[in-house]
Amino acid sequence: MSGVTLNNVIKRYGEVQVIHGIDLEIADGEFCVFVGPSGCGKSTLLRMVAGLEETTEGVMHIGDRDVTRMDPSERGVAMVFQTYALYPHMTVKDNMGFGLKMNGHPKAEIEEKVAEATRILKLEPYLDRKPAALSGGQRQRVSIGRAIVRGPEVFLFDEPLSNLDAELRVEMRVEIARLHKEIGATMIYVTHDQVEAMTLADKIVVLRLGVIEQVGAPMDLYRDPDNKFVAGFIGSPAMNFVSGTVKDGSVDAPGLAARYDSLVSTAYEGKAISVGVRPEHIVIDPNGDTHTVELTESLGGVSFAYLTSATGERIVVEERGDERTPEGATVGISIDPRRIFLFDAETELRIRS
Repeated sequence: MSGVTLNNVIKRYGEVQVIHGIDLEIADGEFCVFVGPSGCGKSTLLRMVAGLEETTEGVMHIGDRDVTRMDPSERGVAMVFQTYALYPHMTVKDNMGFGLKMNGHPKAEIEEKVAEATRILKLEPYLDRKPAALSGGQRQRVSIGRAIVRGPEVFLFDEPLSNLDAELRVEMRVEIARLHKEIGATMIYVTHDQVEAMTLADKIVVLRLGVIEQVGAPMDLYRDPDNKFVAGFIGSPAMNFVSGTVKDGSVDAPGLAARYDSLVSTAYEGKAISVGVRPEHIVIDPNGDTHTVELTESLGGVSFAYLTSATGERIVVEERGDERTPEGATVGISIDPRRIFLFDAETELRIRS
């Protein structure tokens, strides 16, 4: 197995540049997830690693090999796509071994590798079935099995679970996490799903408009975002943001109906800032500042109350347990100042005390 290194990688389509000088190191055996909004470049960057998109500038290494201009078949990667891309007339066993067969591998070797992939993915009951007789989750497992038999140095996943229903997505997340632990391969995974990113990744790369906004372990990005974009993108529901200013060395945030002392340097005196607080860090408090409940979403053990302040700011509050705040009610909220994030309103960079 091998790690992946990108040095000042750029991608252009004619005059349009979509990847802007990416520098990134993915360690051997690491599970790295690319996340970001639609159009941020995450799938393009993955396809560049695969060799399916040409690298306009920069250098790309897999292990010690410079693969920047190398043919996809020579890179030692295997890709699992959103669509299963299985041959409908072939059995599961034949689908998994077909690539090796076409490359002239001995029959005994193909049998051995298919048997190992079958064991890892628990596909024994389905070997003689054709894709039409499989569920979506089973088809995706076959697609992953086809990648395993190739023995790649790096596995690439391009939103592999997006076609599955909610229950199957959970099952396949568990399967992919178990696969990574068992074979220890380097994996790069593209998704727009928060839960997939947070639960699968050793390292998350947050992309926006072809630029890396921040790289780090899932909980590091959650607890210590560098800017407003990362703070709002990591975490579900998204972080609440309220406009504020700095007055007399304290944060004045009318949407939160409170002042927060000694959170920011006096160098920001009089400047506009954005105050961020996560829904799970706001508490319904009879003695707190009053808001009106516009909507309550109940999801069983957790619910989300959508509040409006007297100044029109929208706030989402997470509630756990059996108590639910009724719609139309006027409630108070309180916030621990240590849970507040501050961002420069102009640059959107984090203001650190």
